[in-house]
Amino acid sequence: MTTMLDSPVPRVVDALRGERRARPRADHQSAGGLRALLEDGVFAVLGSVRPDTPLVVRANSLRQSPFTTDVTQSPLGPLRGTLIGELLRLLSVGMHIDDPFNDALLAWRAQSPSAEMADQFARLDSDELARLTTDVNAHFVTLRRALGPVPGQWLPRSALRVSQHLAGGDVVLRDHLDLMFGSTTTELASVTLLDLTSSPLGEHVERAMRYHALIQTLRTSTVPLRTAAFSTATGELWTRDVDSELLTRGVDDVIEAIGLAWATR
Repeated sequence: MTTMLDSPVPRVVDALRGERRARPRADHQSAGGLRALLEDGVFAVLGSVRPDTPLVVRANSLRQSPFTTDVTQSPLGPLRGTLIGELLRLLSVGMHIDDPFNDALLAWRAQSPSAEMADQFARLDSDELARLTTDVNAHFVTLRRALGPVPGQWLPRSALRVSQHLAGGDVVLRDHLDLMFGSTTTELASVTLLDLTSSPLGEHVERAMRYHALIQTLRTSTVPLRTAAFSTATGELWTRDVDSELLTRGVDDVIEAIGLAWATR
């Protein structure tokens, strides 16, 4: 489902959670079969050869496409996306934000950013810094208007870093979830995943959405209810109910990424 959130209603959180009566029963059975498909796919790629260092797949591995033009190719794109992610984290716990850029910057620095990203920020000239500040402030307006209040009883968790190992550790699947709601212990499916981007949505985002759902299923042995992506560039929200077809396509995406990583070693 695609929704343009250019007004306060509907809200992102409402679209993610949906109607309780429409939720399916929680699926605790599919994870084992998905893992088996992945292990078979890894063997088809690697055979009996063991790489010297693990092959690593990330959501960004699936976002890359030679046919996709992404504004995050700009040097300021990754910094903008990172700072918007920090603002989402602050909003999800009910923080009041008066100065989006500086509040995001303080929160980011408190997270001990990577040396590469910190160096990239330090090398910005005055014009680039002004442009980044304007961009972050503008994207925050879209985010705050569209997100809506996040109820604490929905168990919001932000900036989650998770990993899964395949083939005895020869392949590592890493993921970063911007925001997750819900519990894996409820009778009905309730876990929802949100991928935030400061770029327009495209096919590459669909692959990332499937990846998030797959990794969450493998990690918890419970299929999430819904996976979604929101663009602060356009105000567009994509939501996908997680089913066996979506997860199987996610497996295919991962195996393709593993094959590419192995072929380019």
